[in-house]
Amino acid sequence: MNSPRAPEDAVRARIELSEGTVDLSGDLVIETIADLSHDVGGARRIDLSDAGRIDSAGAWFVLDLAGRIEGADADHPPIDGANDAQRQILDTVRRNMPPAEKSGDKRVTMLDRLEAFGRRTAEAGRIAVELTAFLGQVVATLGALVIHPRRLRLTSLVHHMQEVGLNAVPIVALMAFLIGVVLAFQGASQLRQFGAEVFVVDLIAISVLRELGILLTAIIVAGRSGSAFTASIGAMKMREEVDAMRTLGLNPIQILVVPRVLALMLMLPVLGLIADLSGLIGGAMMSWIELGVSPAVFQSRLVANTDVWHFVVGLIKAPFFALIIGIIGCYEGMKVGGNTESLGRLTSTSVVLSIFMVIVVDAVFSVFFAVVGV
Repeated sequence: MNSPRAPEDAVRARIELSEGTVDLSGDLVIETIADLSHDVGGARRIDLSDAGRIDSAGAWFVLDLAGRIEGADADHPPIDGANDAQRQILDTVRRNMPPAEKSGDKRVTMLDRLEAFGRRTAEAGRIAVELTAFLGQVVATLGALVIHPRRLRLTSLVHHMQEVGLNAVPIVALMAFLIGVVLAFQGASQLRQFGAEVFVVDLIAISVLRELGILLTAIIVAGRSGSAFTASIGAMKMREEVDAMRTLGLNPIQILVVPRVLALMLMLPVLGLIADLSGLIGGAMMSWIELGVSPAVFQSRLVANTDVWHFVVGLIKAPFFALIIGIIGCYEGMKVGGNTESLGRLTSTSVVLSIFMVIVVDAVFSVFFAVVGV
């Protein structure tokens, strides 16, 4: 019967340099490699013929030595004499090692810039296709709800109407009031030079009713409600609640997305109306203070010289802005993975993309209404 090896024999390991080869002997395990040198001198190969047991730490030590050999190939390290078990653990550790950091800064060429631009363009196209498909799913689900209205979750709809509508009234009203004040003040300082102070009423009315009222309201809602949609749905994705819904045969689009989008489409026109009124009130107050235009004169000029179409144009944009914000917010929420990093990143992406698309669509509407003469 063979006597067991003494502990000191089991942990002994040696490294020697001879004739361009690094000779490793003994057991290369975590207890033995701490005192071994990482210097390979001018060696070109590593010999494991005399090596015993190798664990993951020993395999990392061997691969580190191989990486220090000048001209070594990371995919085919210069290692000889390894048996099947040693080769298997070396291959496993090598596949899981982090990529080596590149020394020095690579010079960016025009081809690299074109490649990066192409990748971003392709990614933008992919996102556009996915958003269009997601919009199609939402529209199809809304159509099914029209045929079967009892499937609509009315409690969820009312809850989200309160969240995106009623709770947003103070910030929207304050923002629009201040915008009206700023427009009146800046307009007064410019129009006073030409003795046309009274036209500040037209400036405020057209700016607030046609553009700024609904546009700034949509931007605030995108930052407030769009991000909330992404965060809430993303948190459910992280907790695998969305997958559980699908397992139970429930449609996440119908349960999670449609009530949010529908609530936003119903409430954004109301918020736009509140913003218009607050903006006009703010402008009227500043016109009275700065120019001496009384509220009665402001009202009479507003009614006489402001076409109702300025107000209608703003309301026409509201449902489209709401649809954009709701679709993007829910789409980004559905993309969240199983970590908080993706939740924060996609929430930020949701806000930025929503605001960008709202401004783009507003520009398209402005061109369209200018062409048709409205």
